[in-house]
Amino acid sequence: MTWLDRFPLPLLIVLAAWLAIAPVSPEPHLVEKLRMLSAGALTRPLDVFDLLMHVTPLVLLLLRLWRRSKIKPGPH
Repeated sequence: MTWLDRFPLPLLIVLAAWLAIAPVSPEPHLVEKLRMLSAGALTRPLDVFDLLMHVTPLVLLLLRLWRRSKIKPGPH
């Protein structure tokens, strides 16, 4: 997971925020796909792919922040 530690955090934040709210109108795809998932209507492969595409940057950001909080600073 060192590749994730090397990924620039500001870029990951922007990417996660952008894909979480895109497209803004009429509603973000992430919200739409999560509603479909909770209703049991997320059956088409394209919808599953769309959900994964919009949620992956958020998961990576959470992992990156979690790993960052676990890294203990050593003597420099």
